[in-house]
Amino acid sequence: MTLRVAVVGSGPAGIYTAEALTKQVAGPVEVDVLERLPTPYGLVRYGVAPDHTSIKSIANYLRRVLETPGVRFLGGVELGEHLSVEDLLTCYDAVVYCTGAMVDRTMGIPGEDLPGSIAATDFVNWYCGHPDAPDFTLDVAEVAVIGVGNVAVDVVRILAKTAEELRATDIPDQVLTALAESRVQRIHMIGRRGAAHAKFTLKELRELGELLNADILTFPDEVAVEDLTDLSRQIRGNVDVLQSWSTRTPQDRPRRLEVRFWLRPVEILGVSRVEGIRLERTRLDGGRVVGTGEFETIPADLVLRSVGYRSVPLPGVPFSEQSMTVPNEAGRIRDREYVAGWLKRGPTGVIGTNKSDAAETVRTLLAEVTAEPSRPTLDALLAARGVTPVTYQDWLAIEAAEEKLARTLDRGEKVKLVGRAAMLDAFGGSSQRQADQG
Repeated sequence: MTLRVAVVGSGPAGIYTAEALTKQVAGPVEVDVLERLPTPYGLVRYGVAPDHTSIKSIANYLRRVLETPGVRFLGGVELGEHLSVEDLLTCYDAVVYCTGAMVDRTMGIPGEDLPGSIAATDFVNWYCGHPDAPDFTLDVAEVAVIGVGNVAVDVVRILAKTAEELRATDIPDQVLTALAESRVQRIHMIGRRGAAHAKFTLKELRELGELLNADILTFPDEVAVEDLTDLSRQIRGNVDVLQSWSTRTPQDRPRRLEVRFWLRPVEILGVSRVEGIRLERTRLDGGRVVGTGEFETIPADLVLRSVGYRSVPLPGVPFSEQSMTVPNEAGRIRDREYVAGWLKRGPTGVIGTNKSDAAETVRTLLAEVTAEPSRPTLDALLAARGVTPVTYQDWLAIEAAEEKLARTLDRGEKVKLVGRAAMLDAFGGSSQRQADQG
């Protein structure tokens, strides 16, 4: 008999799970990868900065998995909207949830809800062409980016670059226009710990130092580190770079980027929208960050919060508000339900970490689940509800339309389509859905 598994989510965790199933199952297997968006690849498409083409090439590997016999991509199908957990368990022998962690954590400070205080993921989604992203106009002079991880580095790099530097990437044309019209002059990247605690990688950090459109500066007292002896090579490299920036002489470039440390936000200031941010100087006390009682206020028209990701609950699936993950044992949630990726372990590791994580979950699944005959198909259930999934061939048509758009605009290999309607129009999906609804 054929083992039938539904994988909810088509980011790296979901597709690596599909791959593990095709490799670990001894007999025949059918894997349906369900995705609420019309497009696969999750963070690889909507979380990797457009100028990081080497990381985006991971999509080529994920593509091969979706083209493996027995694996299907079903886009535009959302758990809780089009079907329930009970529906999935009726149609499949097992279900694996792989929806990631794509919502920003909050800082929990006054003023955080003011207009102009925005989650960094919203900004990332915007410049990556996510169909659910809000629109941005960069008619602001000063931006504060809270956080010193790779996401924060990506955000400040996109803010600091010229539109022309991004023209050859797949960044949406609407975003490119907004960046060309940007009035941003000063960017503050702020970390509550010291230079030795920053989470960015050395490669990402050095890229900031090579910006042609922005002067980058640090402050000597904020990047001082007493003892580098026990620090890793990576951290020592970060500290060396950050300290070298403290001796730079500004070249009067159009933009200025200040990388700050030992400061934590205590209040976002403003009446009807963001006008500034109040920061408290910090220090470590027994490994904990504590305030010193010294305060500083910097002007800011826009605050982008990048203080970590968190997962959100799925309808009908257990969820821990404390860990912001689905409680599990080696990927097992409960009978025939499993989890993989950031939803399983939290937002840790790199994209490749999801491969071994998925393999563990699949081993747990295969030790417990056996194929059952005569299950109803998801296709029949969706058809009865008037839901027409986006197929893998439809997705290829979207890609082809993006490549055509790039040629039309005389840009790089592809330019992302923005919005569900444009994506569906690429393969005639809008008219098909209107017929289904009629």
